[in-house]
Amino acid sequence: MKRRDFIGRTIIGASGLTLGTSGLFPASSMGANDKIVLAIIGSGSRGTSTIINTCKVNSNVGIKTVCDVNDLKAARAIGLIEKELGYRPPHVRNMVAVFDDKDIDAVWISTPEHWHALATIWACQAGKDVYVEKTPSLSIWEGRKMVEAAEKYKRIVQIGFQNRSAQYGSTARDYIKSRRLGKIVHVKSYNMLGGGRWVAQPDAEIPEGLDWDAWLGPAPYRPYNPGVHSMTDRGGWGNYWAFSGGTLADDASHVMDLARMVLGDPGHPKSVYGWGGNHAWGSERETPEFQSITYEFDDFAMTCESGNATNYMIKTPGEIRFSDSQFPDWKQNATRTEIYGTEGMMYLGRHGGGWQVLGNNGEVLAQEYGIFPDKRHQQNFIDCIRSRKQPNGHVEQGHLSATLVHLGNIAHRVGNKQLLFDGKNERLIDNDDANQFIKTSYRGKYRIPEKV
Repeated sequence: MKRRDFIGRTIIGASGLTLGTSGLFPASSMGANDKIVLAIIGSGSRGTSTIINTCKVNSNVGIKTVCDVNDLKAARAIGLIEKELGYRPPHVRNMVAVFDDKDIDAVWISTPEHWHALATIWACQAGKDVYVEKTPSLSIWEGRKMVEAAEKYKRIVQIGFQNRSAQYGSTARDYIKSRRLGKIVHVKSYNMLGGGRWVAQPDAEIPEGLDWDAWLGPAPYRPYNPGVHSMTDRGGWGNYWAFSGGTLADDASHVMDLARMVLGDPGHPKSVYGWGGNHAWGSERETPEFQSITYEFDDFAMTCESGNATNYMIKTPGEIRFSDSQFPDWKQNATRTEIYGTEGMMYLGRHGGGWQVLGNNGEVLAQEYGIFPDKRHQQNFIDCIRSRKQPNGHVEQGHLSATLVHLGNIAHRVGNKQLLFDGKNERLIDNDDANQFIKTSYRGKYRIPEKV
């Protein structure tokens, strides 16, 4: 089956949905002037702001289409694009219209997490390059399918782990590789955020201007709930396993991915022990309020403390994220990593903040300031579309980092246990209860096939 036929048959109502060539981006001129034509799928505030900025920091890049099942968010995104870029792209609800449009070179996927993998795979099958926000997958199996699709269809897939494009991340990696930190013996990643008691909301009527079935997509059907989806802001889908990996996926994924990067991108861990629960506020949300996880690698252990229970911890402030002369207050920095070697320990900031290495008596042995790398990551994506080189946020490394999220959540969901992991086959060893979470369940027309 041809990939375009596959997509057309698997998305309900797909037949007949196509877009003509826009006057902004005539097909005849794309090759001549190196125009890159983008479309956004999922037009929330983060996705809209980043795709607009991508057009600003790269030459000859534009947005042809806004795709969103929420008409209000789409209208807001179109208004912002007009304000910032000077033109109004059309709105479509069904992403097949984007995939069928031959003028569109790449898609910007900023949907909730449960749509990331399927939308990426469909885009690859349609011959589009992809920028997809973190966490790239909802399960280990579908993450592997994303890797297979990118490789099979020779697509550029950039994961929204922006730290991969941070210059200070590269220099931290070089410092560790030089052995000046000594032999690595332990790594601690923190994602200790604030929060409060979560309260469920009752189901309600589907709002006008929303295709609720399409928003659910691969997830099991459930009645509309304003505590899951909001017409105007992000919504509370991160509290439900069907749509998200919780706080661990939302923010801790960035921290652990950067830690993996500076450590030279080790492969899968050999085992995971995960503890978690709703013991801080006593909420009835599905994803835990706080988690503490230990990953076993060959020569060191890596821990991650993540949750919404520590209001006295703070993320790196904006003025430090973009500073070339300041470091965070490490002791109460909510999203730091600590890397312990035999010759010193490194503090590492997420999304800016840089790094410092301390020795005896707090002596600073080495350091580098760091800038939030959003701009570099966006430039790298467009550069790779043109050069066909692999991007900084390569889908394989994104999958390996996302697997840390999934393993931590699985260990919690089977009763806060230690699990042994077969990294080659990406299965838990001798644990059927745990392996049921390796693969996501999908609704019929939104299934990811075994062979992508």
